Amino acid sequence: MHQGAVRGRTTDDVTGAMREAILDGVLPPSAWLRESELATAFKVSRTPVREALKRLADEGLVIKTAHHGAMVASLSLEDVLALYVVREDLEGLAARLAAVRCPEGLVEELDEINAAMREAAGREAVAELSKLNLAWHRALRTGAANPYLERFLGQVEHAVRRLPATTLGHPGRAEEVLAEHEAVARAVRERDGETAEREARAHMRRAREIRLAVLLGG
Repeated sequence: MHQGAVRGRTTDDVTGAMREAILDGVLPPSAWLRESELATAFKVSRTPVREALKRLADEGLVIKTAHHGAMVASLSLEDVLALYVVREDLEGLAARLAAVRCPEGLVEELDEINAAMREAAGREAVAELSKLNLAWHRALRTGAANPYLERFLGQVEHAVRRLPATTLGHPGRAEEVLAEHEAVARAVRERDGETAEREARAHMRRAREIRLAVLLGG
């Protein structure tokens, strides 16, 4: 294999591993990211680490400073509010487009994921519930079939994964989410884009309310 291709694949691997470590909280907000330590940990030279940090900075997951290197970006309350403002619009658009297209198998997939979420909620398996929730929203945006929307909501998903403590552990929230998902899926089944968008936006507004309650200790 060409040396450049090998280097590119190595950079992709390091970037992917670091991204997942940040999203899963293994590398917490404000943690320093030192090239030499990361290179040793990944058993690579500093070049792919440096490139990976550059890519992650472009994604907003890493902050590069002039004198101290790089650190994992933190999320302030203002960041969370800004995230949900954008998420409400984008999720609403995804629901509208998905309803207009209503591709074969989409409604069934949404219902299957929601059923799995109901089962996980019954076991109080909050971490599993959170992953399934992300999968439900992923299925909806895939059904919208808009590559730009897919990219933007992918970045939103990364930001959501970094938020502390899923809102699905908040008392009563799991049942609310299941009902809200069902309302969106029903509108998609009926190919009612306007209702699908309205229900999806309401779902995100409620998610923002609960997120703020969790962050503020309510």
